Amino acid sequence: MDFVKLALIACTLLVNLSSAAQDRMPPIPADKMTDAQKKAAAEITAGPRGQLVGPFIPLLRSPEFMSRLQKTGEYLRYNSKLGPRLNEFAILVTARVWTQQVEWNIHESLALKAGVKQEIIDAVRSGRRPAGMDADQEVVYDFLGELHNNRSVSDETYGRAVSKIGEQGVIDLVGVTGYYSMLAMIMNVARTPLPPGEQPPLAPFPR
Repeated sequence: MDFVKLALIACTLLVNLSSAAQDRMPPIPADKMTDAQKKAAAEITAGPRGQLVGPFIPLLRSPEFMSRLQKTGEYLRYNSKLGPRLNEFAILVTARVWTQQVEWNIHESLALKAGVKQEIIDAVRSGRRPAGMDADQEVVYDFLGELHNNRSVSDETYGRAVSKIGEQGVIDLVGVTGYYSMLAMIMNVARTPLPPGEQPPLAPFPR
């Protein structure tokens, strides 16, 4: 058996083991919630998200933190200066950095709906630089790549970003990737599972 086949088998095994890992912080039954948890859960379900899913299930263990965080997230997801197309693209790039299955599963269809091309999504999924990006997508991709890999952004990339999305857009972009990185870390720690019947959309990166 050649190396490529062995590598594919190893990746499949890793994905299957990851998806089978026990959920460390499953949903809290309503009759077991504290008053603070009930209030925080009600805030989520009454807002534009409409339901308590994904990262908010483990976050409910710290209801005041969740309440404060979700207000920031509501702005970043629905009202950021980037607009839906760049916003959802940035979320997918962030989900791929963290190999966060739930985050990707939620936002892939939202990215398509917002106008991100399927071939661009597929390239991000596989860890390749997408071909055929629009100029503003290239700026977002390069900015996030430098920020995550180098923990900083070069003057050239920063200047390109400001020229395309403005200073507010740059701050909102950093906010989006920071917020979704936090949610990814929370779900990776909690081992938040995909919905029943869903297969992990992301293969693990080699380590």
